[in-house]
Amino acid sequence: MKMSYYKFLLYSAILATPMGAAAQTQVKDTVATSKSGDNRNVMLNAADSYKPREIQIGLPSEDVNVYENGLPAVYSSSVHKLSAHWRNDASLKGTMLMTPSESAIATGNIAYAVNAESQLGISDKKFQGVVNWHGNHFGLNTFDLNLSGRLAKNWFWTASMYQNYDPGTQKQRYTDFADRTQIFHAGITRVFNEGRGRATLLYKYSYSKNPGNFNNQGPFIYNGDGSVSEFQGFKLGRYSYVPNGGHLTYYDVMDGKAKSWDFQQAMDNHANELAFLFENTFSNGLKWTLNAKYMDAPRANYVDFGGSTISQITDGNLGNYMLTTDEAGTLPYSGYVEGRRTWLHFGKVRSFMLTTELNKQLGNHNLRLGLNEWYYHLNYHSSSFQWYASVNEYPTILYGNYYNPFTGLTKRSQTYDFNELSPEYTKGSENKLAVYLTDTWQVTPKFKLLYGARLEYYRMSADQISASRYNGFYIGGTNAAGDVITPANVTKNKLNYAATIQGSYALTRQFGFLADATVATRFPRISDYAGTGPTEEQYKRVTIPLIRGGVYFKNNWIDLTSMITYISKSNNIDQQNLTNPGTSESKTVLLIYNIHTLGWTTSAEIDPFKGFHLHALFTWQKPQYSNYNASVTFNNGNTMSVNADKMIVKEIPQVLIELDPSYNITKDVRLWTSFRYFGKTYANLQEAFYFNGHWETFGGINWQVNKHLSLGADVVNIFNVSGAKGTINGTELVTKDDAKKYAGYIMSGSYLRPFTVEFSASLRF
Repeated sequence: MKMSYYKFLLYSAILATPMGAAAQTQVKDTVATSKSGDNRNVMLNAADSYKPREIQIGLPSEDVNVYENGLPAVYSSSVHKLSAHWRNDASLKGTMLMTPSESAIATGNIAYAVNAESQLGISDKKFQGVVNWHGNHFGLNTFDLNLSGRLAKNWFWTASMYQNYDPGTQKQRYTDFADRTQIFHAGITRVFNEGRGRATLLYKYSYSKNPGNFNNQGPFIYNGDGSVSEFQGFKLGRYSYVPNGGHLTYYDVMDGKAKSWDFQQAMDNHANELAFLFENTFSNGLKWTLNAKYMDAPRANYVDFGGSTISQITDGNLGNYMLTTDEAGTLPYSGYVEGRRTWLHFGKVRSFMLTTELNKQLGNHNLRLGLNEWYYHLNYHSSSFQWYASVNEYPTILYGNYYNPFTGLTKRSQTYDFNELSPEYTKGSENKLAVYLTDTWQVTPKFKLLYGARLEYYRMSADQISASRYNGFYIGGTNAAGDVITPANVTKNKLNYAATIQGSYALTRQFGFLADATVATRFPRISDYAGTGPTEEQYKRVTIPLIRGGVYFKNNWIDLTSMITYISKSNNIDQQNLTNPGTSESKTVLLIYNIHTLGWTTSAEIDPFKGFHLHALFTWQKPQYSNYNASVTFNNGNTMSVNADKMIVKEIPQVLIELDPSYNITKDVRLWTSFRYFGKTYANLQEAFYFNGHWETFGGINWQVNKHLSLGADVVNIFNVSGAKGTINGTELVTKDDAKKYAGYIMSGSYLRPFTVEFSASLRF
């Protein structure tokens, strides 16, 4: 799977809450129109409105950071994407935020994580419900509802529906919707033990079509000073860089057969899930929870688009390709062209996950003993190809003279270089069996200590194709050395571990000290073997230590925390497509490297007067690569290297600011805004290109009309800031010394979410 590494932020000033502090002590359910309060606006995502924003901690994302009823919403989103199976909708009673230390012990993953709890309908009411609508001025319409009630004494039911019709911010010609997703839930609950216990059976079905980064590209002029300008009036985020449609030929990596792909295919996902949720509090105060679910996703598909160098040509002259707008070759193309890349990903996923915990308060100790049994089966492959297109809104796919290794002929076609760029395949499973223990110990009224440990048996069995990819690659084919391309099984049995210790000491009623240290380890996952995969020499333990310490101060109007943090991660595995500068030629290499981050964060919750609240955060951090070196030889014999050692990690700002003020105009009307500043970020591996800092802004007003109806209006990107973000296509090997040559060049990449006005309504009954 073509991994995309998210930006990361050292968000370490939040004091780690005790393990299980957010656990519910009562069974009664109510219909919630808003989610858990202390979630740091976690659902405001300027990159993707359908996923929680990633509260980043200084490392690439460790995959799934969303849990539902204590279990991963999807086991891994490398193939079956999170947003295809989970949305923050009316089926949820609320969301809570897990700290990295909590997540490390309970899941083995160091990251801030959203933990959502399902609406089960347990209430004194015979019938209740909530209906939500969300729209925007681009034509979005989202409807979701939850109905629930009492069937009989101690029996309750719940049913939910989510329907999303999103045309996107661009007008696409190949489809009506940038996201079309349906999710259904139905469940039944039995309450027992005088209301202290419950057992629930929940069914979930999801169907989603979302082109992902297919739509999220555009051309721009890179000015050389961190800013970009419009290219020939192309408005990033508003104009489409996707062709009108059509059919493109590719060759299936599984059998080498020619197949046709149109722009609406290979992006559909559907899954069925059955969950069992159980909890009971015994008369001695011991609480037992057991949550389990089985999920089957027979279609987990998505499409990746990429770009390379943009060139200007005359009369179709681009080497031997001779680009034209017609197949016959009679209409030579003149203008700007970009080599485009496409990966078609096809997956089948099954998983079974069970987590059970015992929790007991013993004097000054709150003890928690848990067990995970998580199984994941993956059958996945991807095919790749390249094509040239004009550089404009709704670009034209061009024809060229391309050699086809499957037919042995050179002829005019729209696609070429079949399966040369990181096509992938793996089939197998992984299993995690873990036991964990935590103790929250109130040592004295002033001193609190939390410590815990996790031990995990990890087994992985996966098919791997370690052979280098080439033009014409497929399973069963023969490479230049005469070797038949055949998968080989890799099986690993390993032990992973995690441990944490956290302490807080109140020197006075208002001032105190905080410190914690956490470490988690793991070994390469099945997804790492979809490409060429690590060799035996490269197969190493990934270790993630997190250390932080600081002070806090709080009184009746401010709660302030300031901490210094160090976090690192060894033996990252990354598959990079390295482009020969100035061309569309690219080679795939496997990189194994380290990252370390030192940072300082100060966070404050301020209530200076009645009705007004401000969340403020400032972070300085320095995330750096180490041991990041690779070299590649291109078809012309030119060998180039990339050396990012000690350089700032791409896409990661060193300065971050969050300002979230809100004011209750009346008890029923709330005005809020959210401002986030992301400092200068590098847009390639070797600090040659960068984007200047920018603000992501949100704002809105919420009106509780009466106890049944609430209305809202908000704005995304209040100041209509436009520009590029992320990485710049085709620049992986460009160094600082060469960067000045590229000032004024036309390039392509992703962009900021454009100005959007949104509306919402919620009806409770």
